[in-house]
Amino acid sequence: MAFTKRDIVEQIQTQLDFPKTKSVELAESLLELLKSSLASGDDVLVSGFGKFCVKEKAERKGRNPATGEDAILPARRVVTFKWSGKLRDKVNRK
Repeated sequence: MAFTKRDIVEQIQTQLDFPKTKSVELAESLLELLKSSLASGDDVLVSGFGKFCVKEKAERKGRNPATGEDAILPARRVVTFKWSGKLRDKVNRK
C-alpha cells in the first residue's frame, strides 16, 4: 500500500500536534516547494533521504507499438531519485 499525501497530513497532525488545516497547509507548501524547484531545473537534496535530479533526455527514435510506424520522440526532462546511504540501509534493515 502506498504512503499518500493524506497519510503525510495525518502523521504531521499526530506527531506535531498540529490542527488538520495547518497540517494540510504544511504538506501542500512542502510539495509545492519541491515541484517548483524541480520545474525550474534545480535538483532537490534531502539529507539522509536522497536527491531528486532533473535530467535532460535527448530527442530519440521510437516506434508506435500499435502500428509499428517509426516516430521521433521529442527531447524532454525527467525527474530521477537517488536514495541516500542512510535510507538504503534503513530499507535493507542494516
